[in-house]
Amino acid sequence: MRSAVIVNPSKVADLDAHREEIRGALAAAGWPDPLWFTTTPEDPGCGMAAQAVAEGVEVVLACGGDGTVMAVASVLAGTDIALALIPSGTGNLLATNVGVTRDVPAALAVATGGARRRIDVGLVDGADTVSGHPGTFTVMAGMGFDAAMVGETQDDNKRRFGFLAYAATGLRNLRRRRIPLRIRLDGGTWMHRRVSTVLIANVGRLQGGIMLLPDATPDDGWLDVAVLTPRHLSDWIQLGVGVMLRRRGTPRLETYRARKVEIRTARDEPRELDGDVIAAAPMLTARISPAALLLCVPATSDLRPRGV
Repeated sequence: MRSAVIVNPSKVADLDAHREEIRGALAAAGWPDPLWFTTTPEDPGCGMAAQAVAEGVEVVLACGGDGTVMAVASVLAGTDIALALIPSGTGNLLATNVGVTRDVPAALAVATGGARRRIDVGLVDGADTVSGHPGTFTVMAGMGFDAAMVGETQDDNKRRFGFLAYAATGLRNLRRRRIPLRIRLDGGTWMHRRVSTVLIANVGRLQGGIMLLPDATPDDGWLDVAVLTPRHLSDWIQLGVGVMLRRRGTPRLETYRARKVEIRTARDEPRELDGDVIAAAPMLTARISPAALLLCVPATSDLRPRGV
C-alpha cells in the first residue's frame, strides 16, 4: 500500500519523533516507507497532495488541523486515493465527526486497518481564499459571527488554549451587529433574514463537542444549513441552552437542507471555510459534491456523529 504523509510542522511538537512513530506503524502494517511532505505558509498542502497523486500513492495521511485536511481533500476529491486523518490541530472537526481520535496510534490503526467510506465535499464558488486554499470544505462554510471569531483568534492562543481561545474571541463578538441578508435554497424563493451567522455544514458537531445539527452526516448528499438570529445576550443564552439540550424548534435557530445554498448581503462580510478565513464578500454560494472523497474511518463507524 503506497502512501504519503503530509504534515503541518506548526501543529507537531516533535517532528522527528512524529515521523518515526508514523513510519513504524506503517512498517508494522506491511506498508513500504511513505513519501514525506511538510506544508509551508505558502502552500497548506495542495501542492504536496498533487505531487503524491502524481507519484501514484493509494493513501495520503494528513497530519494537521482542519485547514491541512481541507487542502489535501481538495486535491484527492474525485479520485480513488484515500485520505487518512492524523489529527494534530485545534479543531480537527472532520476527525471528531467520523470518530477518529487525537491518539496517534489509534488514528494510524484506522489508516492501516479501518474501513473506507465515500463522503461528500462542499464547494464554494469563487472562494479566492486569503490563505491560498481552493473553495472546498469537508466540515462547513460560514458567513458572519463564526467567520469573525475565526479571523480574530490568534494562532498562538489556539496553540496555548485550544478551543478556549475561540470561546474567548466568540464572547467578544456576541454584540456584533446582525447582518441583513437573503438566502435561497436549491433555486427556490429568497428568504430575508437578519442573522448573526449562517453555517453551511457537511457535519453536525462544532468546536467543544457542541452538536448543532444532529441530523447532518457527511455521506448523505445534503448540506445542512443553520441560520442563527440572536439579537441580545439573552437570545444567545436561550439558543445555547436549546442546542446543548438538543431541543427541536430552538428559538433563534432555523435549520434547512439543500444541495445548493446562496447567500447575498449588501456589503462585504467575513467568511470562512473549515476554520480558515477567506476573502470577505457580499455573497456565499455553496453546493454539495456527493461521495467525492474516499476517507479512512473506524471499522465500526456509520458516519453519524458520536453520541447521536
